[in-house]
Parts: sequence; structure tokens; C-alpha cells
Amino acid sequence: MAAVDCRGRVADRTVLTALSWTPGTRLDIREARGLLLIRRDDHGVFSVTRQGNLRLPATLRHRCRLGPGDRVLLAADPEQDLLIVHPPAALDDLLTQRHNEALGGDPA
Repeated sequence: MAAVDCRGRVADRTVLTALSWTPGTRLDIREARGLLLIRRDDHGVFSVTRQGNLRLPATLRHRCRLGPGDRVLLAADPEQDLLIVHPPAALDDLLTQRHNEALGGDPA
């Protein structure tokens, strides 16, 4: 888990180290079903900042309803050179669905 700051930056060196992403690494960032999918891409228009942070573009932050101080779940898949950012709304949806399954569709 990491917080998004007022400029859309996410600082989590552990995840970036696991992916071997260093400052200047070019990235492609896309939204898919409420998640942000980030991949290394030599032709990507985004990059890891000089300070070693991810900066999430404002248009994608707005689309995913991410605001300053929101905490996101970061899931790295080094084999696919992929980072998936789970915004709070996506986590709410996942948990609601899982809880409904566990309760047999009864919202309790």
C-alpha cells in the first residue's frame, strides 16, 4: 500500500526495486476496468521520476477517482514487467464481490 500525493506521485521503492525500474525507466500507463496497468516501455511517454517515484497522470487519476492522500494497493509482477495499481474504488468492488460470494449472496 502506498499513498498518492498532491502531484499524483506514488513512492514505493520496494515495488520499483522488485521490477528493476530505476529513475528514467520509460513506462506505458493505461486504465483498464478501474485499475492502472503500468509496464516498462522503451517508447513510453511516462517515466520513473529522478527521485524514483511513479507519477500517475492526472487524466487517469481522475478516471479512477484518485485524490491526494488516497492509498492504493500496488501489485508487482516482475515476470511480466507489470505493476497493477488498485485504487480504493476497485478494492471496494473486489471486497464487496468477495463478501457477497462468501455470504452466499446475502449482504448480511
